[in-house]
Amino acid sequence: MIGSQHEVATREELLAVLADLGARRIIVTADLADMPSFRLSPGQALLGDGRSIRFLAGQDGVQLSSDNEVSGLSLIADPQRCGVFNDTSVERLGLILLHNLRTVGCVRLLACDNVRGGHVEVHDVNVVAGDARRFHERPKGYGVKVIPGAFTLWNQQSDPTVAITADLTGLSAGRAGAPIRGSGIFVSGAGDAGGRLGARRVETAGVFSDGGIEPGTPDLISGGVFVVHGASVDRVCNRGPVTTYGANDMVLDNWGTVETWIVEDKITSHGPSGIGFVNFGTINRLEARSIIATFGQGARGFNVYTGTVRNCVFDRIVTHGDGSVGIQISQPVGEIIVQRGIETYGAVGDSLVKGVMTRLLATALSVKPGGEARKVAVAGGLVTHGAGVEPLELHGRLGTLEIRDGLAATGEGFLTI
Repeated sequence: MIGSQHEVATREELLAVLADLGARRIIVTADLADMPSFRLSPGQALLGDGRSIRFLAGQDGVQLSSDNEVSGLSLIADPQRCGVFNDTSVERLGLILLHNLRTVGCVRLLACDNVRGGHVEVHDVNVVAGDARRFHERPKGYGVKVIPGAFTLWNQQSDPTVAITADLTGLSAGRAGAPIRGSGIFVSGAGDAGGRLGARRVETAGVFSDGGIEPGTPDLISGGVFVVHGASVDRVCNRGPVTTYGANDMVLDNWGTVETWIVEDKITSHGPSGIGFVNFGTINRLEARSIIATFGQGARGFNVYTGTVRNCVFDRIVTHGDGSVGIQISQPVGEIIVQRGIETYGAVGDSLVKGVMTRLLATALSVKPGGEARKVAVAGGLVTHGAGVEPLELHGRLGTLEIRDGLAATGEGFLTI
């Protein structure tokens, strides 16, 4: 960015420089407090070296316009407000760059109103605390609505010619035992027929979320990392653990199109109907290199009810609740490989399926009517511990089924749904 550079060390100095449209690089050299929400003019950069800006209670933080950079800062607002957000009255975002930021308050970037294009680069941004539940615009599909994320990038334009592009790495949200509220990392277009979001990468470090949804709610979900409809991503990579704590909290969820999704660390859910990995879109290759573990009623390990996954490789899947199926498919998929077995510890229970609470047995591997796979290969066996729960349910079609190390139903008696 060409233009003048200014160093600011007080609240008054920052507000004065922001009013100078010729100021391009604004460098914060001291911690600032009691700041009102402020807007960066087109072309302005706000930079720091680990300094903090604390905003007044009840106010949002930094508003972006177009061609802005914010880096090297801690931005502290109320968790229910936004640490970073954008002005939707401008026509284009231009290039938005967020780098090396720590925020209290959500990061919320929208293409709506006048915004009809732009590119967003976000690298090493940690939303320490945020609550997205107050944002009532929520995508809808498959019988449910989705709560947006502590980090949200969303093209809401209904015009399918409007495209936003992005490259997102080093995103993190919440902490173990102190989750953000709502979804964690949320990227979305405007639906199957609306504006598009195209991302080269969506890479996450640790993500810990709790949607705060009342147990038994049939039509509302959230997700730890959520690729929503209208979004296409070349590569999703979860480099750190992703953990959800509440009801209807999907740990990983895809409604969009993903070429490659790599899971490098543990995937864990603790709430009822908190599914490990849910797919309603299209994934070419999915590789989960660590365990998927769920601990709530109806909290399945992996399911495909709509869309497809062409190639899946899982390390291990373990569920611990009634109605918590290990793997369940009811759509055609390609190849599924499990390297260290599928094990379930529940019996019969309710689980949220496409907006309807449904009674399920905690079967290790379930292929429902309409489900089929070219190949399913499981090393480490299929094991169930619930009363009357068989390890394998096969009502669809499998080209090849290979089970190494056996099938075991260790529970007693039989239950019917």
